[in-house]
Amino acid sequence: MRNLEFKEKMHEYSLWRANLSRAIEMYQQWLSRYGMNDSHSTNTILNVLAGLETDRITLAFVAEFSRGKTELINALFFAESGIRLLPSSPGRTTMSPTEFFYDEAGGSYIRLLDIESRLEDVSLAELKRQSHRWKQFDLDCNSPTQMQETFKELIATKEVDRELADKLGLWNEREAAAQGIINPEKVEIPCWRHALISFPHPLLKEGLSIIDTPGLNALGAEPELTLSMLPSAQAVVFVLAADTGVTKSDLEIWLTHISRARTGKTQGLAVVMNKIDAMWDDLAGSNDYENSITSQIKASAAILKINENTIFPVSAKQALLAKVKNDDALLERSRLAPLENYLANNILMQKRSILMESIVRDIGFLINESANLTNTALSHAVDQLEEFKKVDFHNQDMTGKLMAETRDKQNLYMANIENFQSSRRVFIVQAKMLIDSFSDERVDAVINSNRREIVNSLTTYGMKQNIRKLFDDLRDLLQNAIGVANETRRLVKAIHKKFKDDYGFKEVEPQLFSIVQYQIELEEIFEEGEAFRSSAKITMTEQHIVVNKLYHTLIEKARAILKQAHIDSTMWAHGALTPLMHQIKDHKKQIEGRLQMLRKINSAKGTLAENIATLEAEITPLKQRRDELAIIIKAMQLDAYSSKNN
Repeated sequence: MRNLEFKEKMHEYSLWRANLSRAIEMYQQWLSRYGMNDSHSTNTILNVLAGLETDRITLAFVAEFSRGKTELINALFFAESGIRLLPSSPGRTTMSPTEFFYDEAGGSYIRLLDIESRLEDVSLAELKRQSHRWKQFDLDCNSPTQMQETFKELIATKEVDRELADKLGLWNEREAAAQGIINPEKVEIPCWRHALISFPHPLLKEGLSIIDTPGLNALGAEPELTLSMLPSAQAVVFVLAADTGVTKSDLEIWLTHISRARTGKTQGLAVVMNKIDAMWDDLAGSNDYENSITSQIKASAAILKINENTIFPVSAKQALLAKVKNDDALLERSRLAPLENYLANNILMQKRSILMESIVRDIGFLINESANLTNTALSHAVDQLEEFKKVDFHNQDMTGKLMAETRDKQNLYMANIENFQSSRRVFIVQAKMLIDSFSDERVDAVINSNRREIVNSLTTYGMKQNIRKLFDDLRDLLQNAIGVANETRRLVKAIHKKFKDDYGFKEVEPQLFSIVQYQIELEEIFEEGEAFRSSAKITMTEQHIVVNKLYHTLIEKARAILKQAHIDSTMWAHGALTPLMHQIKDHKKQIEGRLQMLRKINSAKGTLAENIATLEAEITPLKQRRDELAIIIKAMQLDAYSSKNN
């Protein structure tokens, strides 16, 4: 399979996402057209549409130095430029983490962040929002040569004092000694800490984002990579060298930065065994060559504890050459096709499934409620029509009885309103407790007080104990929130059950606030925190650097999760009783319509046939509303998705 198919699959995904957005916009218009919209549903739909607008598929490439990772990116994505676009010659390797994407507003550029920014008490995420901090190089996409020269800036280096290199985390005395370098005055370090590249590649325009990471030492010095960027990627491509297999440093990257970051899951993971051309030996014969590759795959799979079918033997160098020269035979020999096939099918389909799960979670309940209300209204209108067709309206006693029954229903409706308002007041108090359990004030109090204790620690042991206390306090905060959330869930269920049992409302499974996802994400952070706390590295690192790394990575991530929980709980609270409110509102319309029709009949305004015709005419728009919603649901493919997952 050629890269063309990957582009086609990516384009197909992009079209599917665009169609999904249009269908959701149609649903929003449908709600507005039939007066069924409210602030909760509007905000929910707008958030979903904003998420679809900014949706990206992120592939992260990770490897130790000199594994051919950048050449693999060239072969997979940039071969049509006709040149080796990204610098990947021997001895010229990626020095800083690099993100590739397409910025339609900003155009084509490379933005680079000074390496010295590591010394600042500012997170990388915050620095990305400060455009003036980045040095920009514009790219001329009509000149491959100009781009090739500009891309060389990615591997620029400079000499600095050893003390500065040490503070930046770019000096390892043990490794230097092993290379015969003892107490140098100057040390060569990369010029740049991070690179952002906007490039008008068709795949990037479709929403693909690529992360190219440097080797082991740089990964360790930039914890935001492994604690945020890698876990959020849809797929991690881990690159080995076929002639060496899994080395000690490869295994350290795998265990420390990939396996743990992905919580041990292999879904969305590909291991590339690159440089198989180093094993090409025409004298040895094809059988020996195949046996050698198979043996390396088995050995690597055993060490990494993964399935053999997730390891792809490849020659990125030969694949790039084959694509540039249009050499189909060489491309086949490079074995790039199975990897492209995996990325095009498994990863994209996985991403599509995840996105659809998110859509179903966020607006599936709204759509089900819309369908239930529409079907109930239609069913009631049909039942009323059939009832009126059978009634002898010349019988005054009969019409009087119907009027009395309908007024009784109207009185019951007023009781519904009073009870609903009472239940809502109780819910508002409980919901505020839930929202407050995630408040910035409460979270900041825990984080800031513990930071002071960590900073004031007199010993490394004391610092480690205070770091543990920080995570224990965050865990206690979460446990308190879980208790409040459970109480809130029980209250919502009780309110819905009351209206079903006492007033005959249609049973609707209420949308309940779930804390499970935040709990899972925070527990992962707590595990990372324990690994960070127990690490021998923090014993050898200056205290302020340890604290800054901790707070700019793990704690910022924990804070972001709790902030999202606060936002989500607030939105949920605003809409939790909306289905009941909609049923009450719909019930009111039905009663008022019935009373109006009975009054017309009782006052002899129009013949019975005319009144029956009026009722029949009211059914038509209800059917239209139902049919329009069915078309929208089909356009979203929610019905097919639900049946597939039930």
